[in-house]
Amino acid sequence: MMDQRRLNPGPDSSIFRFWIQVLRPPVARVLKGNSMATSKPITLNELQTLIAECKGEWEHLEFKKTTGELHGGMESLCGFLNGSGGRVFFGVTNAGKVIGQDVTDLTFQEIANAIRKLEPPAWIEQHRVSVSGTKEVLILETTRQKDGPYTFDGRPYQRIGNTTSRMPQAEYQRRLFDRASGQHRWENQVAERYTLVDLDLSEVERTHRIAIDTRRLETPFTSASDTLDRLQLSRDGYLLQAAVVLFGKKQMPDYPQCALRMARFRGTTKNEFIDQRQMHGHAFEILEEASLFLRRHVAMAGWFEEGKLERQEKPSVPFLALREAIVNAICHRDYSIPGGAVHIAVYDDRLEIISTGLLPSGLTVADLKQDHPSRPRNPLIAEPFYLRSLIEKWGRGTQRIVSLCREGGYPDPDFLEAAGAVTVRFPLTDDHTVAIARTNLTERQRRILSILSDENEWTFPDLFELLQGSVGVRTVQIEMQKLRDLGFICSRGRGKSAKWWLKKNPN
Repeated sequence: MMDQRRLNPGPDSSIFRFWIQVLRPPVARVLKGNSMATSKPITLNELQTLIAECKGEWEHLEFKKTTGELHGGMESLCGFLNGSGGRVFFGVTNAGKVIGQDVTDLTFQEIANAIRKLEPPAWIEQHRVSVSGTKEVLILETTRQKDGPYTFDGRPYQRIGNTTSRMPQAEYQRRLFDRASGQHRWENQVAERYTLVDLDLSEVERTHRIAIDTRRLETPFTSASDTLDRLQLSRDGYLLQAAVVLFGKKQMPDYPQCALRMARFRGTTKNEFIDQRQMHGHAFEILEEASLFLRRHVAMAGWFEEGKLERQEKPSVPFLALREAIVNAICHRDYSIPGGAVHIAVYDDRLEIISTGLLPSGLTVADLKQDHPSRPRNPLIAEPFYLRSLIEKWGRGTQRIVSLCREGGYPDPDFLEAAGAVTVRFPLTDDHTVAIARTNLTERQRRILSILSDENEWTFPDLFELLQGSVGVRTVQIEMQKLRDLGFICSRGRGKSAKWWLKKNPN
């Protein structure tokens, strides 16, 4: 039977005295995040006493021969973080023999890099125990922390007895939901060092005035401070982190997760970029930049219909569905992950919008296409989007995405959950719009193809007149010659009387 002193050491035991006097975290000297802190020196005798009383590895203690086993040690440290704390000793064999190891600057660099792989950032304390000569035992220690669940290198771990194992997905999701829905939600914490001058106050006022226009608020705007109080984005005179996400003028370096990453890939893999952009900004800036990027890279099919003077155009993905997906990604992602972001990836055969974080516990991707309860991860962040009529409160965002696609005659989008993120994937139909998107075309070239897509033959003067641009004739001629060389369009004849038309099956 396990010695109960290990789990509940009494006040008279030496292990208890060792914990209180030596291993307790000195709060003033512990660094958070990607750093470590050192405490008062631990003697070799104290270390050997602790190991002798513990009688081997247990729920709060792990031995590693050297930092060559750093990865396994960090997995155990992650398990301790998800439990009630613990310590990993490097320089101690599995049998509890203290042998030490050489500790160099490279050792600390490797450990610091490993600690950076803990998400969210955790309090880690370092102790060094001199053994003999240049040999030392290195101890990494943590206590139970409230910001979990924690992952190491993207995976959650748990500690049961003297064994570290992967945390079951269901348990991880349950803990994520508990963290997101509790009083200690990330968005509900105070934004240290941020004041009103750090916010885009014009955007705060704009939100209030739009809410009045849409009759979702009745009280007139008086001040940005009053609006932030009304939206519960401040507490006791301090701004909350939700306010920074929504209206912050500067997110770096404190809020790297307020990021948007966009890419247009050539082909169906990530091997080659056509366009790649990244920006940091508040939520409404991210929505605007994402919309502009999609306008540039979502191909348009164009044609004329009998009896209509206006040219008809249809995007390869409905823009309203895309905007809905982006807003959902901004409102419902997990902001507690510093490396997170909203991602937009455009390929030849699909378009994906990805948000960091898993679905709330009890909700599956299959539920997203049918009626399901609304479980907002960030209600404070979602509220201003509701006031601006960008979302509704009834958990129908994903259903609306599906409805918009079906109503427009588009394929159903797919919802996926993998690698700690939720993805909305829009399939692209295999028509000329996809072929157009396969090449890095200019906006003018895309416009020319859109005009020619009505299947009629055009003379150059007629096409040039319809372009209504400020460029010269020669520039447009060069653009059309490039399109012909690429196999998108055909021509016959010479000069002004030449005819131009869209190739039906472009390569």
